[in-house]
Amino acid sequence: MFRRRPVRGQRRGRSLLRTVATTAVVAGTATAVSKGVSGSMDKAAMSKQQQMEQQQVAQDAANQAQTELEQMKGQLAALQAQQLQADQATSAAAPSVQPDLIVQLQQLTQLKQSGALSEDEFQAAKAKLLGS
Repeated sequence: MFRRRPVRGQRRGRSLLRTVATTAVVAGTATAVSKGVSGSMDKAAMSKQQQMEQQQVAQDAANQAQTELEQMKGQLAALQAQQLQADQATSAAAPSVQPDLIVQLQQLTQLKQSGALSEDEFQAAKAKLLGS
């Protein structure tokens, strides 16, 4: 229908200052939100990195403890083998000497109790048997 003619000197719609101010507010808000999101993402990434480093340190400590345990087991097995060899060597020679010594000491004790040996004679015979 009828069109309105624009008046010269006046603009229609928003003013230039209002448009610039709106743009500045929108840009500032977007920047602030972007920095906030970026900052929280950086914090999350740093937290995850620290957690991974702590896990790595714990894993390294566990591996080192396992290695030390294996070394100790090896040393224990070697010591047990040496002890077994020493026991076998002494047990091979001891059975022939040990029972005779015990039997002789028991005989000396019986002689002393029966009165056939005095205390001094008993001590001298016992020292002779024991080799001291």
